[in-house]
Amino acid sequence: MFELHHLSAQDQWDWLQRGEITPVELTRHYLERIERLDGGLGAFVTVTEEAAIVRAEFLFENVPKSAPLWGLPIGDKDLVNRAGVRTGYGSRLMDGFIPDRSDAIVEVLDAAGSVSLGKTSAPEFGLPSYTESLVAPPARTPWNTELGAGGSSGGAAVAVAAGLLPFAPGSDGGGSVRIPAAACGLVGLKPSRGLVPSGTGLSTLGGLVVPGPLARSVADAAMLLDALVEGGDYPFTVRAPRWDGGALLNAAVRGEGRFQLGVMTTSPWDDAYDIEIAPEASAALALALSELDAVGHGIEEFALEPDNSYAPNFRTIWQAGAAGIPAEGAQLDLLEPLTKWLVLRGRQVSARELSSALNALVEFERSIIHQFRRFDAVVTPALAMTPRPVGWYDAEDAEHNFAQQVQYTPFTSFANVTGLPAITLPVYETPEGIPMGVQLVGRPGGEHVLLAIGAQLERRLSWQRKHPPQW
Repeated sequence: MFELHHLSAQDQWDWLQRGEITPVELTRHYLERIERLDGGLGAFVTVTEEAAIVRAEFLFENVPKSAPLWGLPIGDKDLVNRAGVRTGYGSRLMDGFIPDRSDAIVEVLDAAGSVSLGKTSAPEFGLPSYTESLVAPPARTPWNTELGAGGSSGGAAVAVAAGLLPFAPGSDGGGSVRIPAAACGLVGLKPSRGLVPSGTGLSTLGGLVVPGPLARSVADAAMLLDALVEGGDYPFTVRAPRWDGGALLNAAVRGEGRFQLGVMTTSPWDDAYDIEIAPEASAALALALSELDAVGHGIEEFALEPDNSYAPNFRTIWQAGAAGIPAEGAQLDLLEPLTKWLVLRGRQVSARELSSALNALVEFERSIIHQFRRFDAVVTPALAMTPRPVGWYDAEDAEHNFAQQVQYTPFTSFANVTGLPAITLPVYETPEGIPMGVQLVGRPGGEHVLLAIGAQLERRLSWQRKHPPQW
């Protein structure tokens, strides 16, 4: 039986434009699905039903339909402040916190005409690559609810995959959009540093964190990214390069071009941790390469130059970034062991050590861009393993926990360090019915190439037509 969520985000927008449905009708449809299905999934930590309906009514009566996301429901990641709505940051430390001001990305999404249905689940302060906290049920991939959805945008990924939202914004500081997208069979895109005005990355340590879309199709991801890019003013003088082809949706819809691709199965973590690529991840990569070869792309095996400095320097800035979490004295005991370890280690980092790590990672960025120069994009596995079971990560030993995260996601963080755009694409299904994907890392400002290649793979594999049981 046909239901509204079976439509792509673009098609839902078209129906709204033609008046075949209203924002209120679409909002009520998704709210009903959240109430009925989310209990066993862990997508939302807060549902703002009354406010969402009021917002949908306001849009219908007062906002021009030309707004790029007019009437489309979204969810705010629970690391993002929306005035008057509890923001929990996945932490006991923030119990009861209700901000009186909204973050810039919320204002951009509102201006684009979207309807927020509430807050999607995130782990404590977005630090882990899985979404399991002490304050909310774990986010579970809809394909197998015994497995985790990844993180830190885990709730957003679950909501989109299960048809509780048409698409969703997330944030990515070390893979936090791409990891849950891969675990949930979605498209996840981390833009170039400086591309999105409301989240350039330049205000975060190391320039790591940028917002990005999670969607069921390449075109839907491009649609949401376009709205993020075009909304707001730039607070910095630096902006990522842009192509001259208009909206990024154009590249996603056309899916044109033949490109030179590098294939990489090494990672910057290889010298510090035992990284093994699971057979399922290798099978996904092999399938993607076979399809890309059939399209006519040039494909070349490629290995990173050894660099034993990446792991300690990334750890340093990740710890230093956690040092500012507002916990002192007895409040530290409210933090989960991983977070507390990161905070305390970060507060021990000297200015000299931090400066040295930041300078080394700038040199790493230059080296990677130089190594990638002959490729339009570099293809890697999205994840080194299948989605991890809920409870798999060590809840007490922070060092072991960090190592587990690296071994699961060795290919994502370097794109944040270098500021390069990266996209994960679902391409393969294990015999157990679990999605596996690949990652493409592009040149600075090369989102259009990633979207074009993604569209080509999507046409050949039709993954967007596969859905989990909740569908």
